[in-house]
Amino acid sequence: MAENTLLRQVSIAELPVLPLPSLKIKTEEDVLNWRDTQGYRDYGLFLRRLNESVVGQVLPRVNQTPSTATTSTLQLLDKLDRWIDEIPPLPTPQRFGNLAFRTWGKRLEDEAASLLDDLLGPEFSPAIPHLTPYFLTSFGSFTRMDYGTGHETSFALFLLCATLIRFFEPTLEQERDIVLVLFVRYLYLCWRLQDVYRLEPAGSHGVWGLDDYSFLGYIFGSAQLRDSDVPVSAVLHPPLPPTNLYFMSVSRIREVKTGPFHEHSSQLHSIACGVPRWAKVNSGLFKMYEAEVLGKRVVVQHIPLGGLLEWNTSSSDIESPSPPSQTANTPAPWASTGTPATVRTSIPGHGSHAFAPGATRLGATAAPWTAPGSLRNAGPLVPPQMPVGVLANTTLRPTRHVHPGSAPNHPQ
Repeated sequence: MAENTLLRQVSIAELPVLPLPSLKIKTEEDVLNWRDTQGYRDYGLFLRRLNESVVGQVLPRVNQTPSTATTSTLQLLDKLDRWIDEIPPLPTPQRFGNLAFRTWGKRLEDEAASLLDDLLGPEFSPAIPHLTPYFLTSFGSFTRMDYGTGHETSFALFLLCATLIRFFEPTLEQERDIVLVLFVRYLYLCWRLQDVYRLEPAGSHGVWGLDDYSFLGYIFGSAQLRDSDVPVSAVLHPPLPPTNLYFMSVSRIREVKTGPFHEHSSQLHSIACGVPRWAKVNSGLFKMYEAEVLGKRVVVQHIPLGGLLEWNTSSSDIESPSPPSQTANTPAPWASTGTPATVRTSIPGHGSHAFAPGATRLGATAAPWTAPGSLRNAGPLVPPQMPVGVLANTTLRPTRHVHPGSAPNHPQ
């Protein structure tokens, strides 16, 4: 494996001298500074490694010899799921946010140290203070009673930190298990939390966003399909087989939203109609994730950084993106005409690339697949332009509360 694709290791002996994670991002400038840190580069590399590990893989994942780390993490997520049965929702009239979720969250906060001690064991126990902040922010906000892509990112950073200390070994089989076993189990848990406690989407973009709650499943799922003959337009023809995270995520949307798919999920519909290859979907979603999640102060300001995820702005060949545009009421991404201006930006490990971001509506970042020739290379995301807030509410309908133990293809 090439040297620049190797994930660095942090020895347990180094942990006592490392600062504990804290909230670093308070301004837009801090967001730009974050992109120039070792922690940001580690996360970018980690996601690319996970992405490549699942190309051509299908669900359910079959591994006859899972690692102890995989098995113990599954047991932890199963335990958190059982707590939902022990803490039923209260009979409150609110559309979003059942107060019982705060009870669930208080229990998580009270027992986090013990849970992680059982997970990591004596060898890795010095890492507990470094992993706890990510663990506690992985399942939603217990104050706002919402869940979104920032919480999903916290869980991915939790997995990254556990890999940096080599609780998870960065091997091909382990990385496949991280995505196709652990991340899938995490999604089932979070979907159940959303359904039972009626969690509000955190910073939803409504119909202009990719998904009200999550993002990484689409990246990993499109990687699974990247070399397949399955047409991208297959998502328009339900029911979809739960053989990859992309189809699972789209099926989830169809379960919880009413109305025509092109109305409540216009970005996903645009991808299905306008992108010819899964490889282009996959690279475009990486761009969109950096812009719409990692490039949004309102999302990443709640993520603790530092310590294992080093906050050290050092000189590098990474270019800082332009400040986000606040232009509103421009044409929707899929309705753009003419040739958009070319923008140059970069993502760690990819270098600098040029692409045409296209036009936007309501300040939304134009998806890379929405203009012919807009995606020249796999690489960075378009500069962030989507404002936070609910731009278009969608109607949720009651969802079957399927226990993960009986859910299709639930990893065991």
